[in-house]
Amino acid sequence: MKSIVLGHKEERDELLRGNYVLRNGLDEARESIKNNLIKVIIGPRRAGKSVFAIQMLKGLNFAYLNFDDERLFKITDYDELLKAIVQVYGDTKYILFDEIQNIANWELFVNRLHRRGFIIIVTGSNSRLLSKELATHLTGRYIQFQIFPFSFSEFLRAKNFTIDETIEIKERQGRLLNHLNEYIRKGGFPEVVVKDIDYGSYITTLFESILFKDIVKRYNVRYSKKLHDLGYYLITNHSSEFSYTSLKKLLGFRSVHTVENYIEYLSEAYLVLKIERFSYKMKVQLKSPKKVYSYDPGTISAIKFKVTPDMGKLIENIVAIELCRYRKEIYHYKTGSGKEVDFIVKKGIKIGELIQVCYDIENYSTKKREVSALLKASGELGCNSLKVLTWDYEGEEISGSKKIIYQPLWRWLIGRAEQSLSL
Repeated sequence: MKSIVLGHKEERDELLRGNYVLRNGLDEARESIKNNLIKVIIGPRRAGKSVFAIQMLKGLNFAYLNFDDERLFKITDYDELLKAIVQVYGDTKYILFDEIQNIANWELFVNRLHRRGFIIIVTGSNSRLLSKELATHLTGRYIQFQIFPFSFSEFLRAKNFTIDETIEIKERQGRLLNHLNEYIRKGGFPEVVVKDIDYGSYITTLFESILFKDIVKRYNVRYSKKLHDLGYYLITNHSSEFSYTSLKKLLGFRSVHTVENYIEYLSEAYLVLKIERFSYKMKVQLKSPKKVYSYDPGTISAIKFKVTPDMGKLIENIVAIELCRYRKEIYHYKTGSGKEVDFIVKKGIKIGELIQVCYDIENYSTKKREVSALLKASGELGCNSLKVLTWDYEGEEISGSKKIIYQPLWRWLIGRAEQSLSL
């Protein structure tokens, strides 16, 4: 056991020597080290969770164990593990457990260490496995951080593009839009952005690995080909509605129940994001079609058949993930007359904002459709905060006595990042 821990210490030291892009929310995470709550960092594989944790702990003597090491999968004597940690690191009170969902009963071990006064940081790539154990055994004793692939503001940081007052110069905006196009195409996985490697093969390999290693093996999935087909279909049809029944028929599943389970597996592994259609009646909400999104725009480019990109759906996907990134409670909505609103943002028991996403708002018929849906939904839901996110159009209009704000996607994205950094 000691030799394994020593090997992981070398891995830790290598990580500490790296230069990394500043992630949004890092200051808050570093501040949390001062309290004794267990820190839980969750998100997709390769999104930067380990590096985020390393950045949190930089300057401290902390122990590090990576449970992606197959030699630790079947560990049963956790006291032997703790013994090896103390041998290698001495009396440190900080321990980072990476990809902890790979070992059984991890939460009991972490809980015991926490009671003994250790400051514990854990990372994991499966939302259900973590949340289930957290809710059962760590209630009230942990704080959670979500790490996704780079947001657009983090992407700009990696490209050394500074947001300052010169952003109002049209030439600078042109460069920024060029970066946004690249972000939409390649996505935000840190290795893709920083090392400028081939995003297509990288993401496809990662997607396949998560499907078969994190889902098929973990859940003993019987119909792995069906799971594969479902994952690819959902990514290819991102920003679109689906129902379990229609997917059953289309992809030849034997039961709706299997489709539901497989989509939950894909969601838990951060391969797809599922959003419900809003209704005040829970029964209606559960039965209504859902919408699906990818956690990274580059995954869409890598997986989807090479056709002319639908920019409207691509930027809608980016908005969905950005809202999710900042833990907004979001839904899609259809009015009583069948008009669609891309996102409603719920604040407590009230609807806080209605958002439409439209690439080409200068097309009259398109603009009329988007505004009409916003106004109708505004009346039905009692919400007067109405916004249309565009590619590059900006302005305000009064329509039907209600103000509608038009904002370029890039300005909305960097504005959200500035808000998060000021929290």
